[in-house]
Amino acid sequence: TFCEHRRHFYPFSRLYEEIEKMSSCTSFNAQQRNASVVHAFASSSSSKAAHRKRPMSTHHHHHQKSAGGGGAHRIDGDAIFPSAGLVQRGTNRCLMSRARRTSRNTNVVEAKAGTANDGGKERHQQKFALLFDCDGVLVETEELHRLAYNASFAHFGVQLEPGVQMEWTPSYYDVLANTVGGGKPKMRWHFKENTWPTVTKSDKYGTGMVTDEGIQDQLIDDLQDKKTEFYKKIVEEVATARGGILELMDEAIARPDVAVGICSAATKAGFEKVVNSVVGKARLDKLDVLMAGDDVTKKKPDPLIYNLAREKVDLPADMCVVIEDSIVGLRAAEGAGMPCIITPCGSTLGQDFESEGAKFVCDTTVEDSGVTLSKIFPGDCEKPCFDF
Repeated sequence: TFCEHRRHFYPFSRLYEEIEKMSSCTSFNAQQRNASVVHAFASSSSSKAAHRKRPMSTHHHHHQKSAGGGGAHRIDGDAIFPSAGLVQRGTNRCLMSRARRTSRNTNVVEAKAGTANDGGKERHQQKFALLFDCDGVLVETEELHRLAYNASFAHFGVQLEPGVQMEWTPSYYDVLANTVGGGKPKMRWHFKENTWPTVTKSDKYGTGMVTDEGIQDQLIDDLQDKKTEFYKKIVEEVATARGGILELMDEAIARPDVAVGICSAATKAGFEKVVNSVVGKARLDKLDVLMAGDDVTKKKPDPLIYNLAREKVDLPADMCVVIEDSIVGLRAAEGAGMPCIITPCGSTLGQDFESEGAKFVCDTTVEDSGVTLSKIFPGDCEKPCFDF
């Protein structure tokens, strides 16, 4: 099985088998998981092929069923997406993460403090900020998210049509991921634009279509929680950092005049699994800002997360450079008045970021395009630079 919709070709056949097993049980056999899932991704970053530009909106539904009448309700990329603008949803609790900076000798300093301990950065020294998105910037995770959502749908037996298992296809998820930020808003938008489902593997949500708003909220919460379980298990096995991104982060951490942060629309549980696995505790402890989707009441493309990050580092917006991978993230940065560098991947390759205001668009990774901290913030500059 190949995902031919992206520039990188991923062999996912064995991973699909593992996901199917995951949807019916709560744990893996570790030996079997390591033998198949890791092998499936062993060469995922080595192959590249031409990739056509993805549309940001399309205008009709296309449902596919497998042979024999059963199978999956496959929502493809031709599904309806409004052209008037991006959907902004999400009412998660605002739980501000503790942002902190540690010195090189591991002395911890709260981000809002005025000075650091010996060897650390003093707040008044910080002149710039470098803020990273997570999914697609630190790690290429789009397909992993899609597989985890489908595993959750299968676990609960979510059906939009009788006898037809709901499934998000690669082409549909490509557009969805670039239209709606956050997992719960994605599902809520999808169900409202199509129809609310019937849940066949649990009587917790009634026996027919879920129509009660309270039960709908509960279903969204439960689907997201189960999706996060599946996603964390996948990430643990296969997630690796994109080329050059950790080196760029390390350069920023080492600069006394640059504040550093990660601002993700992902839910905290999935976000923490990615950053703990890929970024590592040593780096995380040195960040000034660490925020997930649970920390804000509005998800990207709303600029709230970047506005809050700017307040934490106490710097002007035009001195805060954002690294993003999607139109959704770019619009969040632009809305906050922050210059944005794009490092595209997967379905975002080939999109017209320049017309949306991106200051620089990498070919793929920051490593491939030679983006370094000294180029963004030259030692004698008064403003960030983008003439790479």
